[in-house]
Amino acid sequence: MPVTVPHDLPARAVLEAEKVFVMSDERAGHQDIRPMRIAILNLMPMKVATETQLLRLLSNSPLQVEITLLHMSSHVSRNTPPGHLESFYSTFGDVADKHFDGLIVTGAPIERLDFEDVDYWPEMTRILDWTRSNVQSTLHICWGAQAALYRHYGVGKYEVRQKISGVFTHRLTGAKSPLVTGFDEEFLAPHSRHTDVHARDIEATGAVEVLAVSDEAGVFLAATPDGREVFVTGHPEYDADTLAREYRRDSDQQSDVAVPAHYFPGDDPTALPLNRWRGHGHLLYTNWLNYCVYQETPFDPNGV
Repeated sequence: MPVTVPHDLPARAVLEAEKVFVMSDERAGHQDIRPMRIAILNLMPMKVATETQLLRLLSNSPLQVEITLLHMSSHVSRNTPPGHLESFYSTFGDVADKHFDGLIVTGAPIERLDFEDVDYWPEMTRILDWTRSNVQSTLHICWGAQAALYRHYGVGKYEVRQKISGVFTHRLTGAKSPLVTGFDEEFLAPHSRHTDVHARDIEATGAVEVLAVSDEAGVFLAATPDGREVFVTGHPEYDADTLAREYRRDSDQQSDVAVPAHYFPGDDPTALPLNRWRGHGHLLYTNWLNYCVYQETPFDPNGV
């Protein structure tokens, strides 16, 4: 089944070229089925690229998914044309009285800032608090995961000496969760961040379970037992070349940037990287949609 997007959203053309099943909102209106209402709070600078990555993963499901794109009203995006935001995005104020089956909160390249120093932190806290009454399940990515762990449970973040960047091997912890149904006992996933959250701090909450960890990159996946709050510290949505583009961007700004670990063949930054995490990325999002959203949300979304 398709993911439903506006017919002129740029990501639609990319996904259709990949033979991904997307449906226009006009056609979806004639379907006699209630779609899953999923909002994406896009905090990333390159919003079009992030839209495409997430929509690709959300489309790999038998469910019809209706997307609402959100951006912060208290922050001015410098990397996305204002016309794109005006055409395809809403703000929290536009949806604060609505209920959603699921919400994805993306990462943001601001993890070195204290949470309270982020210009949109007051708005962010209002959104995070709102999710507990108006969203069936929220999936938080990277900085979004750190922000939610801090806001909801007081879990702090720690700056690391060297950026955690690369593709790392992870293992399941043994905690039982449908989110990891079908996962290999060891799997790969990308990370890209300057800060870390510690498994012991998460476990000390008594409310969040650590589901997958890496010896090198730390916690990858954690969630509440009911699946209403999911925390992903890495980036399974990344394209094959995303880490390469980040590495070249960072190298242009400073000279001592480390090559992303276990990413380029032979650790040669001129070599073409391969996507070795795509399967588990799709599986994670499909499991989230199925087990945490579809099987738990009420038929009337206003009853969340």
